[in-house]
Amino acid sequence: MKQSRFLLFVAMPCAALAAETVLWPSGNTVMRAQDDSSLNIAPNGAAVVKTGSRASWPGMRMDFNEGERDLSNFSRLEILVSNTTDKVRTVNLSVKSRALQGGSPGGSVELLPHRTGVIRSNLRNMPWRLDAPLALEGMNGVPSSSGGATGGAFDISKVNSFHIFYNRDGTESGFAVLRVLAFDDGAGQKVLPAATFMPFVDRFGQFKHDDWPGKIHSEAELSESLRREDAWLADHAESPIPGADRFGGWKDGPQLTATGAFRTEKVRGKWWLVDPDGHLFFSHGVDCVHMGADTGITFREKYFEWLPQRDDPVFGKIYWEQKWPAAHGFYKDSAHLPFTLFDYSKANLIRKYGNEWRRIFPERAHRRIHAWGLNTVANWSAREVMNLRKTPYTSTFGTSGPEIAGSKGWWGKFRDPFAKEFIDNARKSAEKEARQSGDDPWCIGYFVDNELSWGGDNLELARAVLRSPATQPAKLAFREQLERQYGNIAALNAAWGTGYADWDAFLSGVKVPDEKRCAKDMEKLHRSVVAQYFRTIRDAIRAAAPKKLYLGTRIAWGSSVVYEESARYCDVVSVNIYSHTPVRDLPPGSEDKPMINGEFHFGALDRGMFHTGLVPTHDQKERAQWYRDYVNACLDHPRFVGTHWFQWRDQALTGRTDGENYQIGFLTICDVPYPELVEAARDIAATMYRRRYGDGR
Repeated sequence: MKQSRFLLFVAMPCAALAAETVLWPSGNTVMRAQDDSSLNIAPNGAAVVKTGSRASWPGMRMDFNEGERDLSNFSRLEILVSNTTDKVRTVNLSVKSRALQGGSPGGSVELLPHRTGVIRSNLRNMPWRLDAPLALEGMNGVPSSSGGATGGAFDISKVNSFHIFYNRDGTESGFAVLRVLAFDDGAGQKVLPAATFMPFVDRFGQFKHDDWPGKIHSEAELSESLRREDAWLADHAESPIPGADRFGGWKDGPQLTATGAFRTEKVRGKWWLVDPDGHLFFSHGVDCVHMGADTGITFREKYFEWLPQRDDPVFGKIYWEQKWPAAHGFYKDSAHLPFTLFDYSKANLIRKYGNEWRRIFPERAHRRIHAWGLNTVANWSAREVMNLRKTPYTSTFGTSGPEIAGSKGWWGKFRDPFAKEFIDNARKSAEKEARQSGDDPWCIGYFVDNELSWGGDNLELARAVLRSPATQPAKLAFREQLERQYGNIAALNAAWGTGYADWDAFLSGVKVPDEKRCAKDMEKLHRSVVAQYFRTIRDAIRAAAPKKLYLGTRIAWGSSVVYEESARYCDVVSVNIYSHTPVRDLPPGSEDKPMINGEFHFGALDRGMFHTGLVPTHDQKERAQWYRDYVNACLDHPRFVGTHWFQWRDQALTGRTDGENYQIGFLTICDVPYPELVEAARDIAATMYRRRYGDGR
């Protein structure tokens, strides 16, 4: 029933809300196949592409016949796409111009087999633009300018193509583009003078040059927001979860075996968490429940209208210095090291709660979570919050050790799980965490690492190891595996078409052989790395904290082998799904295990922020409705046992150290809740257990 409602929605884009222009099918555009792809145009105008397994981004490209098209009069795009395969697939969009500019509009949609959905993308990246170019650094989202890019922002007046594509996963595939629509909502953009734009951040960390509902203008308004919320929390002291027990589980539901710890069980064909009291539990949570949202100050001091003196007895204490490079963006450059950060979020907590702000914050976090209908303090949250033991929580630790030299990825190279240092670190990290939470019934379990660089297909980790030097522990493990399989180097050479003189020559080689000859072996080797990773951590947790669930590694991207081995060794397979609809599942043949969604979010630009985050929405009302749709979809899915929103509060307007400056919080930088999202969470809480159990109890 849920899927049919979604299909009805996507088949009827919001034409009633905005003027619509059809870009495809149209005589003004042409579709062309991208590399390793073939294209056919159906009589109804649908562009149907078949994609190969070789190229990184196979698919199609929609070019404008006139060469370039000014799209600045349009606010957003909707691209109706269809999955023509028997697998769940993600179709992506990237809007291109000939100029090398950052911040290109884009989007994606994850589709069930043979289903249709919509890629949505904001063209008008925010309500404001500048009347002249202005260098703005360290932010993923910034206002664009008339007649040119600002701080690397995309110039929407000079678009030449839309790229619609899959990410390579080593298989042949395909999809269809049915319609490409552009909309003008009539709102336009406010033009701001670049000459007077600096400073653009007010003393509360907000955008200075506009107003919106909920903006804080003074300490008196901040105090008034506290008074109003105190009254609301008093009126909503009782959880909106009907029949909730002390953990937020379903006391009014079936009584199962109580073990004193969280566990998993399949009930009536659906996986569940079971809380320590033996009640069904769906983890409805939020990540990053902590105080901070700091931002880099160094080299950007002119952005801010107020910064305290370093020796200020109150606010001077929330400066700190970072001496290592950021993962991405402006502060990745070694020339910008070290740099100083300041935290407007903490400054506002001090203004709002006074000298006791550090004590008040954790207590208030639990009151809010309870009143909002949430029941989990999720990943990367403050120990001060977890230690109060008033809401179930997930904990996390990371692994360390030598990297696989030939690997690569967004968050860095893959750690070598065959290395003794990795194995020892996993054991020590699990033991350290167990000392804090191993016997705590409020701790659900452990996430370990996050969004690792597994590669886009079932061969990439094998390629990475083969590209590595002879001393790489994983490469030494490969040699042992291949020696057991082939016996001698001549047999390996015959199978792979290689010319290694001996096994030492295999180790010293850094080239990947012809994959047509050795793909099956490489997949086995790739799988051995993945299995060793999950097995090592599973064993460490079992030894140190046998009562705790191993919640996996929060897979954002990865091929089927990653999911299969995660299901083999983890108690719960965790995924981060940034999409309108969470349609991911375990591959056929995987061990039957539950899944948990560790991250998702939606954002909008109607409340003073510069970036929507990874999944844009039109406004706070739509953001809240998409929250309902998303969590309900997980409640209806037989595997999902929880959803965790990323994150507790908005990121800093001027970005965290890697440039993320997303409107993705339950709270603003001024510690004021977004009422629309809070009501959506309460609506979910009111029905989630009956909906998932499925009999209307």
